[in-house]
Amino acid sequence: MTDTAAQGPNAMARWIQTFVAAQAAELDAARNTQLAYARDLSDVAGWLADKGLHFATATQDDVTGYLIDCDNQGLSRATRARRLSSIRQLYRFAFEEGWRSDNPAIQIKGPGKSKSLPKTLTVDEVGRLLQAARDCEVDAVKNTCLMELLYATGMRVTELVSLPVSAARGDPRMLLVRGKGGKERLVPLSPPARAAVTAWLVDWDAAQEQRRIAGKPVSKYLFPTRGKIGHMTRQRFFFLIKELALTAGIPPADVTPHTMRHAFATHLLAGGADLRAIQIMLGHADVATTEIYTHVLDEALSALVLTHHPLARKPKPQ
Repeated sequence: MTDTAAQGPNAMARWIQTFVAAQAAELDAARNTQLAYARDLSDVAGWLADKGLHFATATQDDVTGYLIDCDNQGLSRATRARRLSSIRQLYRFAFEEGWRSDNPAIQIKGPGKSKSLPKTLTVDEVGRLLQAARDCEVDAVKNTCLMELLYATGMRVTELVSLPVSAARGDPRMLLVRGKGGKERLVPLSPPARAAVTAWLVDWDAAQEQRRIAGKPVSKYLFPTRGKIGHMTRQRFFFLIKELALTAGIPPADVTPHTMRHAFATHLLAGGADLRAIQIMLGHADVATTEIYTHVLDEALSALVLTHHPLARKPKPQ
């Protein structure tokens, strides 16, 4: 057995570090995926350590006990399913490396995915959010560009904030987006989104020229910041969209970057777009993931019929 797999005070941390590094090197796992693996497995390691156990000795019953404890803590089904997936991936790697001769998690049935439909926004609500961005007293041009791009493309928030400025040059009709696992896809840009990008690039160029004159490096990102990662963080954009929701008169709890992504897909589908085309634009590996939007649309149509169809209305009392 290798030193990495040997038991000791820091042995489980070495398991996690080696596994995460392998995912990054061999599978080109995204940074957020690596962090998620590390967080999940660190929680598992802490639980095992409290019981005098180790990744090398944990049994199927131990893994089941951990998942039961997660349930008792009130963790969502999605979180528990992700934790189990992380454990399975770790033990698959451990088996391949010869650290274990089995995978104690492989026979455990997961909690399954939530059946709840994704929250979305109406066309009117999206319009109000976009107007709120245009009306900002500070950074109106940048905020408008962010919101127009998000609604026009359905990008994930990480894809949006980390966009390279090179992708936006030349007034493109199609935007090249780098998604999960480094996979690239082309997404059409609407005229309002193109206009917003063009306007923002004027400000971007002016700001970066000042940096160049001052002897500072020019950013490679469309939405640069002075932070370590060099671009706007997901957290900052999350707070921004909540602020815009308040201005637009929409409950902030109803608005997240992901609800805008859902709105993009739902509105396209309602407008007659092909499900396969929406799948490609969203960057879904499986069309089954995209099919949930047909249920969102079905629910909206049902509500429309129940509200407006004359035969669905309750008769007025005589």
